[in-house]
Amino acid sequence: MKLNQLFDLTGKTALVTGCSRGIGEAMAIGLAEAGANIVGVSGTLKPGSDAEQKIKKIGREFTPYAIDLSNRKELYASIEKIKSAHPVIDILINNAGIIKRDPAAVHTDEEWDSVLNVNLDAAFILAREFGKEMIKRKSGKIIFTCSLLSFQGGINVPGYAASKGAVASLVKALANEWASKGVNVNGIAPGYIATKNTEALREDEDRSKSILDRIPAGRWGVPEDFIGPAVFLSSAASDYVDGEILTVDGGWMGR
Repeated sequence: MKLNQLFDLTGKTALVTGCSRGIGEAMAIGLAEAGANIVGVSGTLKPGSDAEQKIKKIGREFTPYAIDLSNRKELYASIEKIKSAHPVIDILINNAGIIKRDPAAVHTDEEWDSVLNVNLDAAFILAREFGKEMIKRKSGKIIFTCSLLSFQGGINVPGYAASKGAVASLVKALANEWASKGVNVNGIAPGYIATKNTEALREDEDRSKSILDRIPAGRWGVPEDFIGPAVFLSSAASDYVDGEILTVDGGWMGR
């Protein structure tokens, strides 16, 4: 296979959650640029969104679904709608996630449950429901957005850290079962990226400086840093890559 064919996603359909902004939007645009049509999922996604306009400008299809991923009943109903409208999902990017910041001693049940419901439970359900169809076809790519807190504990985000640690283990568990069935399951672990989720950290001058001082690349990451990794893990170029967590962190984990 020629090099340009390895990364070609022409004719593929990718479902990307959390695609209305930030990392998810960048990954969706990157897949579209590589040739894929996009099924976009977000809690507030509406027709005519920025993501939709950018992807349609590339010449690809974009179908939006506004889904509350924390609502189990709504999630299952939406999965059936998506399957009916898009019988073949070739690529699933489980990117949607939320974070609640509070010290563990005062981290409420509601905060814990809301984070785990979106970051772990919904991600597993989506992977299982679309993964079983990929297994039948003996072909598919599933990518989870993990985190540096898949490896570290973080501070004042116990629910988020627990969810991302679990997601990293889920990547490996699914890969162990599905690699032999033609389905590649991997993860991408963002470092410190300039998105809404890290706004509070970037506005804290002391904390921001301490973070930057540890990053060998010397800068916060940007959503566009995830286009290459997402296309790689979605394409034939990664057909022998299974159960890996690719850190995109400017070298943070190497320090």
